[in-house]
Amino acid sequence: MTTLEGASDLRAADHPARADTSQAAGTGEISARLDRLPATRAVWKLILLLSLGFFFELYDLLYTGYVAPGLVKSGILTPTTTGLFGTSGVASFIAALFCGLFIGTVACGFLADRFGRRAIFTWSLLWYVAANTVMAFQDTASGLNLWRFISGMGIGVELITIGTYMSELAPKHLRGRAFAICQTIGFSAVPVVAFLSYLLVPAAPFGVDGWRWVVLLGGISALFVWYFRRNLPESPRWLASKGRIREANEVLARLEAQVERQYGQPLPEPGTPDPAPRKAGFADMWKPPYRKRTLMLIAFHIFQTIGFYGFANWVPTLLVKQGITVTSSLLYTTVIGLAAPLGPLLGYWIADRFERKHVIVCMAALNIVSGLLFSQAASAVAIVMLGVLLTLAGNIISFTYHAYQQELYPTAIRARAVGFVYSWSRLSAVFSSFVIAFTLKEFGVTGVFVFIAGAMALVIVAIGLMGPRTLGKSLESISH
Repeated sequence: MTTLEGASDLRAADHPARADTSQAAGTGEISARLDRLPATRAVWKLILLLSLGFFFELYDLLYTGYVAPGLVKSGILTPTTTGLFGTSGVASFIAALFCGLFIGTVACGFLADRFGRRAIFTWSLLWYVAANTVMAFQDTASGLNLWRFISGMGIGVELITIGTYMSELAPKHLRGRAFAICQTIGFSAVPVVAFLSYLLVPAAPFGVDGWRWVVLLGGISALFVWYFRRNLPESPRWLASKGRIREANEVLARLEAQVERQYGQPLPEPGTPDPAPRKAGFADMWKPPYRKRTLMLIAFHIFQTIGFYGFANWVPTLLVKQGITVTSSLLYTTVIGLAAPLGPLLGYWIADRFERKHVIVCMAALNIVSGLLFSQAASAVAIVMLGVLLTLAGNIISFTYHAYQQELYPTAIRARAVGFVYSWSRLSAVFSSFVIAFTLKEFGVTGVFVFIAGAMALVIVAIGLMGPRTLGKSLESISH
């Protein structure tokens, strides 16, 4: 830091009002410098490291549906419940995960705002890996559900942290594509976990139930991310929002030096800094302009969860209910799972070209049509094709809203605010898993997909009528 900068910091410290002005100016400048960075290897490396964390996050989040037949086969769980909220069925296992996710997002989202993106990214990963490892050795429904709940808390914190981290490190011209690549890598976990489940769940290698191997392999592999996290810097935007302008400048200067070497010419001049939002607290979520966004995202998350997880977590069980064997069901879902990373990969080409709200609305409509046709499908070809369409639509919605919701709040409360609205999806999943189990028992597969279609119609209404436009705007300008 130069003598002039040091003197400025000292003067600001003596005058609180001047300190606030100085911090706001510094935050705006940091943001403008980040947003003008070209898409070089140094920038993509950060995105890829976060994406690797997201891969194992989704592996642990989405193996639920794939190991469910194995849990039933081993006698630990039953496919349906005797009552609406029975604790011995597959629904209770799914609900335990989402209860944990709810607590992790609503009660612990503030951790990344308080202690930084990098630290919470690391510790929440270790948390859920340890919990899943213990869960893999449980033999009772109560033990299984307890440790799935604990691992869900860690997964919930990690999901919020990765999204926040990504939105703050990616330049504005790259933000949509960054989330598309992150989700492409993340959803590559779906065919991996589907294939491992196909190989292992019907078997018992070395006398150990196959579902336990699926759980353990994900946890062991995730520890590699903990090793590589040393290459991730703290978010300069977060540092600046905390008044740590000197540290933010140091982190950003190192990144700029790497980018400039790879760019081969001087970096573009930063644009005019957008004024940073005033210091925000949690209560600001309920004041204009954030109140409308908060209500929109709460409604969106309540209903999108029914569509996304209603298919992802239940498809093997739904197929078995249609008379298809466990082995054939897992084979079909493995093939369908191959399409999972293709959704966000296709989205890469539209991510920074079309408004995020319009993409969500169109994909929700595709989900409705494909789901209703899937419920009537009988042939293997129809099941796989419609399953692929449902997967593509769901995953394009997923990467789009992960980018979208991070854009709608200021840096000071981004993790807490997104954690709060995102937590409603977890709460929704807790109850919808029991409702789907009940609907499956009483009304069959068709009833389940009618229920899902109604939920996705409400997604279209919420986003279509209340969602603001964000394409190509800086995070600071969207926050005003």
